This record gives sequence, structure tokens and C-alpha cells, in this order.
Amino acid sequence: MRINFPRRVRTGWRRWIPSWRLVIGAVFATAVVSVGAFALAVVLTPIPEPNDIARAQTSIVFWNDGTTELGRLGDVNRVDVTLSDVPLHVQRAVLAAEDREFYNHGGFSPTGVARAVWNNVSGGSTQGASTITQQYAKNAFLSQERSLLRKAKELVLSVKLETTVSKDQILGDYLNTVYFGRGAYGIESAARAYFGVPASKLTVAQGAMLAALLKSPEGMSPDRAPERLRARWNYVLDGMVTVGWLTPAQRARQRFPQVNERSSSGQPSGTTGYLLDAVRQELTQHDITEAQLGIGGLRIVSTFDQTMQAAAVQAVQDQGPTEGTAGLRIGLVSVRPGTGEVVALYGGADYRTSPLNNATQAIGQAGSTFKPFALAAALRSGITLDSIWNGDNARDIGGYTVVNYGDKSWGDISLLTATENSVNSVYVDVENTVGVDPVAEAAIAAGIPVDTAGLTRNLTFVLGTSSPHALDLAHSYATFAARGMEATPSTITRVEGPGGSVLYQAETRSRVAFEPGVADSVNYALSKVVTDGTGAAAQALGRPAAGKTGTTNDNRSAWFVGYTPQLATAVMMVKDGPEGQPISLSGTGGLDTVTGGSFPARIWTAAMAGELQGSEVLNFVDPVNVSPSPTPTPSPTPTPSPT
Repeated sequence: MRINFPRRVRTGWRRWIPSWRLVIGAVFATAVVSVGAFALAVVLTPIPEPNDIARAQTSIVFWNDGTTELGRLGDVNRVDVTLSDVPLHVQRAVLAAEDREFYNHGGFSPTGVARAVWNNVSGGSTQGASTITQQYAKNAFLSQERSLLRKAKELVLSVKLETTVSKDQILGDYLNTVYFGRGAYGIESAARAYFGVPASKLTVAQGAMLAALLKSPEGMSPDRAPERLRARWNYVLDGMVTVGWLTPAQRARQRFPQVNERSSSGQPSGTTGYLLDAVRQELTQHDITEAQLGIGGLRIVSTFDQTMQAAAVQAVQDQGPTEGTAGLRIGLVSVRPGTGEVVALYGGADYRTSPLNNATQAIGQAGSTFKPFALAAALRSGITLDSIWNGDNARDIGGYTVVNYGDKSWGDISLLTATENSVNSVYVDVENTVGVDPVAEAAIAAGIPVDTAGLTRNLTFVLGTSSPHALDLAHSYATFAARGMEATPSTITRVEGPGGSVLYQAETRSRVAFEPGVADSVNYALSKVVTDGTGAAAQALGRPAAGKTGTTNDNRSAWFVGYTPQLATAVMMVKDGPEGQPISLSGTGGLDTVTGGSFPARIWTAAMAGELQGSEVLNFVDPVNVSPSPTPTPSPTPTPSPT
């Protein structure tokens, strides 16, 4: 048969338009070839023996040198059981959650495959395997890479499985290998991890909860997202009613099950656990799932520096208080300006006994550490460091009576002197003059998250009534250290698969938050806090440094946040009462009042000294238009304030 193309009966450009017969023939031929190739692939593709599949490989986290092991993630917890050991209502709950047509399809859902292909081609979110057979094929036989080739292999293996083994065997193998969170692989380990019972004793409600977890074991964790989990649990039970596996009356009797507390057994002890947890949390932001961590054999290079981390831990141990420490939390985190790399992190003394990370999860009222944001906003608006302000105590400003630390009146002083000595009345006046919104926007631009607890836009904003994490303030002050360049904090440099394929490669995410001249003036003012003001304890560092103390009126938090041109570190101290409520630091370390210039500044100095040992001594860039002459002497003569 001769193909009439280009078309002889047409002239000009119309000769190159194929006839409808040719188009239909081409489509038909392509379909036949594709189906034939797929069928041939199914026939020729071997399936590994069940005992040789799903071999778990622990994921290893390295220090930033890429070779020294920091710790391991995803210790495997799996006990295989037969499908007959899993109650029918539990099997059906899983099917209702993941694949209601499991016993009717041939291994894959055509609509699901089309959706996955479209998202891969269009650049949208990558769709996972939709049927249980596909999920099992991916987890048991394939890598976790996201590509059309992997999806094609998944389809071939799914059909091969369906034509080789029984549906019950596929379901049983799936239930033994799928990840449920809490380090539990398989239904047996999951039943014990969440409810302390074997799979054979799971109730309908318990089975539905475990099935609900499969969509996102960490995203719907009862420890972190109980409301999302409950909503998915309802979806599973409603699905069982829809299919006919539960009656409406049975459904109405179901109550959300009581979940056991998460066990810390097997978790790393000491300070290392906080580093690994921080890495784990960030991995989820880069589409690395808990399942991949558990059985993927990943190699994860962190940003943590082993020497700097040791210095940070030693600083807390050497300089932290030793008496009155019940309920005390100390958080420390060090960030590289310009890159956002977190090089050291002290989240607590022992992750196993207290898994809340004091550096990234615990919060404390910021106090005067927020004043530099008002300073930056003022400088942006044209106000200078040598401008004169009224530093009297108990001034009425914008409807607020502003009290200085120790009820001290400072008289007329420069903005620089007010910064050195953390004078509340001057800074509230500055904020009132510039506007609360510009001050708040400066804080957010520097790195304070918009959703920070208590981040309310009123005149108390500059006094630090909100409660950030230590990482937030280290991040924000690093922006000043980098001359206004804000960089998103990161704990991960690279993630590799077991074969060396790169699954994630970090790139610095930075932007200009402040003009260099503004940042230079902030740096100069905060360096005077160290040389002439409330941060005098940091002078022992022996190199140019800038920083700010922070102490709240009720003494429920104490901070020192400071930096050199190449490193920013935040130290936070807070205290929990018997019920976990924040209480005063009074009495800690034998002090009536714990200020930011006391333990936090001493810890900061020791940590920075160790972390920067052997590194080049750098100076800050001199600001433009800052008068070197002394500021006016206030009346009465000021003494440093510890706020």
C-alpha cells in the first residue's frame, strides 16, 4: 500500500496536510505498537522473589565534611504477618483508604496513570502510585526517583504481579512493607507502635486510623496533626460504608481510638538527636518521605560542623547555670550569614528524655532583641544614629505608658546611646514616629516568620512581646551580618540515593532585605552594645562583634543574639513550670533576675570563641555618615541596663 503523503491531488502548502485516513492510521499503528511493546515488557520482565525484596537500608546523616557520620535515621521496625492474621475489617479499611477497586482492576488505574503522566510532563506535583499494586511495586522493586521511566517500570511490574501472584498475596505483601510512621513498617509493627496490640487484635476504629495514616504518615501524625488525621479517619470509615463493608449503624458506633504516646526507644541520646530531628524535619520540605528515610538507604550531608557543634555544647555545659535549673530550657543555634547554613545547634541536653528542640521548637518572648528591627526601619526612613530622643521613664507615647528598665530616666540621648543601653522609651518613640508597620515589615524582611506567636502590630512590638524561636533570631541577625542579605536557614547540603544519584542538592536561597548602608549602621550600633552597653560580657570574644540583649519585664525569658561578619548565634533561656507553663527565671543560677547580659551572653561568648577558633578576624564595614564624636551626656548619668 502506497502512502499518499505529501498529497498528490493538492497543491501548495495543502499538500502537507495529512488526510484523516492517514492520521487515524498513524494513531492506530502507534497504539498497536505501544500495546505490543507493553505486553512484551510484561512477558519478559522477571519478578524478584518476595524474600529478596523490600530490604531495608538505614539512611545515614553526615557532618558537613560529607564523610564523618553524624547519625542514622529510619531504624527499621517490621514484623511480617500472614494476611489471615490481619482482621478482615482492617484489610477493608486499608482498601477503603487506598484502593477500593483493588479486587476488580488489573493492577493500575488508567485515569491515575494519565494524571501522573500529565503532571510529570506539565511540571506539576508528581502523583504517586494510585493502586495498592502500584504502591507495592514501587516500594518493593523500584527506586524512589520521580520520572516517567520509573512510572513505566511501575506499570509493567504491577501488571506482571497481577498475572503472576494472587490478589491476597499482593495485599499481604503490601501490608507487611508499607510505612505507617513512627518507624513502623508493616501492619504488625504499626499496631504495636500506636496501640500496643498485635495486628490480629485491631478494632475497626484502630484499623481505620492506621489506614488513614498511609496517605501521609508524618503529615497526619497523631503527634503533630491530630485534626488532619481525624478527618482522614472519618473519610476511611465513610468509604467503608459506601462500599458496603460497614453498616451505617456500625459506622455511628465508631469513636476515634486512644493512641499510645510515642516511644523514644531507639532514638539517639544526648544532643545529637536534636540535629537529626532538624534534618528529618527539613527533608520533608524537599519531598523526601519518611518511607524513603526508612528503607531508602539515603546518604544525607548536613550543614552541621562537628567542631562548631562540640564548641556550642561545651559552652552551654561550662557557662550555663548549675542551680535552680528545674524546668530550664537553653536553646542555641549558629547560622552562617549569606548562606543560611546552620552549623551548630543545641536543642537540649538529651533528646531521648526531652525531644522538644529548644533551638527550633521552643519559644520565648523576644524582649529587646526586637529593637534592631525598629532601628533598621528608622534608618530606612532617614533617621540617623546621632538624632536626639527623650529617654525619660514612664513617658506616655501613643496611649502607652512606657517604663524603662529599673525605672531609669535617661534625659535627652542619641539613638546610638539608646541602642547601647536598650532604652525602652526611646525605642517606642522611634516606632511611634516611623510607624508600627514599617518596623514589623523590617522584622519580617530580616527573617522573623509571619506566623510567630504573638506577632501583633502595636506599639509594644518593638519591646519584643512576640515569641520567636532561637533559630528565627539567629537567622534575622545573620541578615544584618551579611550587610542586608537574607538567606533561608538550612540544615541539609545534599541527599543521595543508595546508588549515588542526587535526590536533592541545596542552593542558597537569598534576597536583599536591607540596603547595605542600613545594615552597616545597624552593625555599628549593635557593636557599641558590646563595647559600651548591655552586651559587655561578649567583649571576651576578643574580636569585632555586634549583638543585643533581651530580657522581659516578668523575667520569663533572657536572650543574647550576636554575630561577627562570618557567624551569627542566638542563645535563649526560658523556664517551664510543673504543668509546662512558662515561669520566671528568677532564682536560676542563684540570680534574682536573669538578664540577657548574664548567662546568655556568657554562653554566647564561649560558643562563638570555640566555633570561630582559627578563623580569620574580620571587621564590619564602617557605616557612612556616623559621627565619631561622643554622644550627649544624659542626665542623670546612665549606667548600663540589662534589658
